[in-house]
Amino acid sequence: MIFKTFWQSKSKSKDKLAEIKDFSDKFNYKTNIHMRFIDFDMMGHVNNSIYFTYLEIARTKYWEEIIKWDWKKTGIVIAHAELDYILPIVMNDKIAIHVKTSRIGTTSFDLEYQIVKIKGTEEIICSKGKTVCIAVDYATGKPTAIPEEEKQKMLGFEQLTPNP
Repeated sequence: MIFKTFWQSKSKSKDKLAEIKDFSDKFNYKTNIHMRFIDFDMMGHVNNSIYFTYLEIARTKYWEEIIKWDWKKTGIVIAHAELDYILPIVMNDKIAIHVKTSRIGTTSFDLEYQIVKIKGTEEIICSKGKTVCIAVDYATGKPTAIPEEEKQKMLGFEQLTPNP
Protein backbone atom coordinates (compact mmCIF):
# COMPACT_ATOMS: atom_id res chain seq x y z
CA MET A 1 0.00 0.00 0.00
CA ILE A 2 2.81 2.43 0.80
CA PHE A 3 4.42 1.67 -2.58
CA LYS A 4 1.16 2.34 -4.39
CA THR A 5 0.65 5.68 -2.61
CA PHE A 6 4.25 6.75 -3.31
CA TRP A 7 3.97 5.71 -6.95
CA GLN A 8 0.70 7.58 -7.48
CA SER A 9 2.04 10.79 -5.97
CA LYS A 10 5.04 10.82 -8.28
CA SER A 11 4.72 13.59 -10.87
CA LYS A 12 4.70 12.52 -14.50
CA SER A 13 7.38 13.89 -16.78
CA LYS A 14 6.91 14.78 -20.40
CA ASP A 15 7.36 12.26 -23.18
CA LYS A 16 10.80 10.55 -23.00
CA LEU A 17 11.48 11.12 -26.72
CA ALA A 18 10.70 14.83 -26.31
CA GLU A 19 13.22 14.97 -23.43
CA ILE A 20 15.83 13.30 -25.62
CA LYS A 21 15.21 15.70 -28.52
CA ASP A 22 15.71 18.67 -26.15
CA PHE A 23 19.00 17.06 -25.08
CA SER A 24 20.24 16.95 -28.70
CA ASP A 25 20.04 20.68 -29.41
CA LYS A 26 22.97 21.49 -27.13
CA PHE A 27 25.93 19.83 -28.93
CA ASN A 28 28.71 21.68 -30.77
CA TYR A 29 30.73 18.64 -31.88
CA LYS A 30 29.74 15.70 -34.10
CA THR A 31 31.78 12.91 -35.69
CA ASN A 32 30.81 10.10 -38.05
CA ILE A 33 31.42 6.52 -36.92
CA HIS A 34 32.40 3.72 -39.28
CA MET A 35 30.76 0.41 -38.30
CA ARG A 36 32.53 -2.91 -38.75
CA PHE A 37 31.00 -6.31 -39.50
CA ILE A 38 32.23 -7.58 -36.13
CA ASP A 39 30.10 -4.93 -34.34
CA PHE A 40 26.87 -6.82 -35.13
CA ASP A 41 25.25 -9.65 -33.18
CA MET A 42 23.23 -12.59 -34.54
CA MET A 43 20.09 -10.42 -34.68
CA GLY A 44 21.81 -7.92 -36.99
CA HIS A 45 21.98 -5.20 -34.32
CA VAL A 46 25.10 -3.47 -33.05
CA ASN A 47 26.02 -5.38 -29.88
CA ASN A 48 25.36 -3.36 -26.73
CA SER A 49 29.01 -3.49 -25.61
CA ILE A 50 30.18 -1.96 -28.91
CA TYR A 51 28.32 1.28 -28.14
CA PHE A 52 30.96 2.03 -25.49
CA THR A 53 33.69 1.53 -28.10
CA TYR A 54 31.87 4.05 -30.31
CA LEU A 55 31.79 6.51 -27.38
CA GLU A 56 35.53 6.00 -26.89
CA ILE A 57 36.22 6.71 -30.58
CA ALA A 58 34.06 9.86 -30.47
CA ARG A 59 35.58 11.26 -27.26
CA THR A 60 39.11 10.59 -28.50
CA LYS A 61 38.37 12.53 -31.71
CA TYR A 62 36.78 15.33 -29.64
CA TRP A 63 39.85 15.54 -27.39
CA GLU A 64 42.25 15.49 -30.35
CA GLU A 65 40.39 17.88 -32.67
CA ILE A 66 38.82 20.37 -30.25
CA ILE A 67 40.63 20.21 -26.90
CA LYS A 68 44.10 19.24 -28.18
CA TRP A 69 44.67 17.22 -24.98
CA ASP A 70 48.39 16.77 -24.23
CA TRP A 71 48.59 13.03 -23.49
CA LYS A 72 52.28 13.23 -22.65
CA LYS A 73 51.53 15.36 -19.58
CA THR A 74 48.19 14.16 -18.21
CA GLY A 75 46.12 11.03 -18.69
CA ILE A 76 42.39 10.48 -18.41
CA VAL A 77 40.55 7.53 -16.90
CA ILE A 78 36.82 6.87 -17.08
CA ALA A 79 35.35 6.64 -13.58
CA HIS A 80 31.74 6.04 -14.67
CA ALA A 81 29.98 5.29 -17.96
CA GLU A 82 26.27 5.03 -18.66
CA LEU A 83 24.14 4.67 -21.77
CA ASP A 84 20.42 4.68 -22.51
CA TYR A 85 19.52 2.53 -25.51
CA ILE A 86 16.57 4.01 -27.41
CA LEU A 87 16.58 2.53 -30.92
CA PRO A 88 18.73 -0.27 -32.35
CA ILE A 89 21.46 0.35 -34.89
CA VAL A 90 21.47 -2.16 -37.74
CA MET A 91 23.61 -2.87 -40.79
CA ASN A 92 23.62 -0.17 -43.45
CA ASP A 93 22.69 2.53 -40.92
CA LYS A 94 24.92 5.60 -41.10
CA ILE A 95 25.69 6.86 -37.62
CA ALA A 96 27.31 9.84 -35.95
CA ILE A 97 27.99 10.77 -32.35
CA HIS A 98 27.54 14.18 -30.76
CA VAL A 99 29.91 14.87 -27.84
CA LYS A 100 30.03 17.70 -25.33
CA THR A 101 31.67 18.56 -22.05
CA SER A 102 28.76 19.24 -19.71
CA ARG A 103 30.53 19.77 -16.36
CA ILE A 104 34.07 20.71 -15.40
CA GLY A 105 35.38 20.33 -11.87
CA THR A 106 38.88 20.45 -10.42
CA THR A 107 40.06 16.94 -11.33
CA SER A 108 37.02 15.56 -13.15
CA PHE A 109 34.66 16.48 -15.96
CA ASP A 110 31.57 14.96 -17.57
CA LEU A 111 31.09 14.19 -21.23
CA GLU A 112 27.63 13.63 -22.68
CA TYR A 113 26.98 11.76 -25.90
CA GLN A 114 24.21 11.19 -28.36
CA ILE A 115 24.37 8.49 -31.02
CA VAL A 116 22.21 9.24 -34.06
CA LYS A 117 21.27 7.51 -37.31
CA ILE A 118 21.58 9.76 -40.32
CA LYS A 119 18.70 9.47 -42.80
CA GLY A 120 19.21 12.10 -45.48
CA THR A 121 19.27 15.40 -43.60
CA GLU A 122 17.44 13.99 -40.57
CA GLU A 123 19.06 12.63 -37.40
CA ILE A 124 17.26 9.91 -35.44
CA ILE A 125 18.39 9.49 -31.84
CA CYS A 126 19.47 5.92 -31.03
CA SER A 127 21.04 6.40 -27.61
CA LYS A 128 22.40 8.92 -25.17
CA GLY A 129 25.12 8.52 -22.61
CA LYS A 130 27.50 10.08 -20.15
CA THR A 131 31.02 9.44 -18.86
CA VAL A 132 32.76 10.89 -15.83
CA CYS A 133 36.40 11.50 -16.74
CA ILE A 134 39.24 11.92 -14.23
CA ALA A 135 42.53 13.67 -15.03
CA VAL A 136 45.40 11.46 -13.84
CA ASP A 137 49.07 12.17 -13.11
CA TYR A 138 51.10 9.46 -14.88
CA ALA A 139 53.88 9.50 -12.27
CA THR A 140 51.64 8.95 -9.24
CA GLY A 141 48.65 7.28 -10.89
CA LYS A 142 46.42 9.58 -8.84
CA PRO A 143 43.86 12.23 -9.80
CA THR A 144 45.32 15.62 -10.61
CA ALA A 145 43.97 19.02 -11.56
CA ILE A 146 42.70 19.27 -15.13
CA PRO A 147 45.46 21.09 -17.05
CA GLU A 148 44.54 24.77 -17.35
CA GLU A 149 45.03 24.95 -21.13
CA GLU A 150 42.69 22.00 -21.79
CA LYS A 151 40.21 23.27 -19.21
CA GLN A 152 40.05 26.68 -20.92
CA LYS A 153 39.49 25.05 -24.32
CA MET A 154 36.59 22.99 -22.93
CA LEU A 155 35.07 26.03 -21.21
CA GLY A 156 35.40 28.15 -24.34
CA PHE A 157 34.17 25.58 -26.84
CA GLU A 158 31.15 24.61 -24.73
CA GLN A 159 30.52 28.09 -23.26
CA LEU A 160 30.58 26.69 -19.72
CA THR A 161 31.45 28.02 -16.32
CA PRO A 162 33.61 25.77 -14.09
CA ASN A 163 31.97 23.73 -11.30
CA PRO A 164 33.87 22.26 -8.36
